Amino acid sequence: MADGYRIEKDSLGEMNVPADALYGAQTQRAVENFPISGQRFGRRFIEAMGIVKKSAALANAELGTVPKDITDAIVQAASEVAEGKWDDQFVLDVYQTGSGTSTNMNTNEVVAHRASEILGSKVHPNDHVNFAQSSNDVIPTAIHVAARVAIEEELIPALEHFV
Repeated sequence: MADGYRIEKDSLGEMNVPADALYGAQTQRAVENFPISGQRFGRRFIEAMGIVKKSAALANAELGTVPKDITDAIVQAASEVAEGKWDDQFVLDVYQTGSGTSTNMNTNEVVAHRASEILGSKVHPNDHVNFAQSSNDVIPTAIHVAARVAIEEELIPALEHFV
């Protein structure tokens, strides 16, 4: 590791990733490939991504499709994401191509890296965190969750001041 970077390997090859980052190679590629506006995702959306990943892990635990110790670590890591503990790890531009795959992978990598720290062994971003999920489902679901929480926690209380 040179100059504060670590080498991450995936199916597309090697990437230099900041040594202290919780994300991995796919997120770093997206950072380099889509530097469009400099605007990052907001707190409410990141919270929703954590909620979606936590919910998927709980479903996978119930179904027995991912080992319980791994799902427990994912649930804890995803909860930390939802709580805002790792907002600085969501480094992607809000404008990107496709269905939000880069954002979904950013979340998978952050949750997997943190879950690996919690568990003490490797949690895989695709095979464990993203198990049985699609960016085409995760991103719209997170948008709906973020909107619902914003309505409940911000809009309705604001409107109640008018009555």
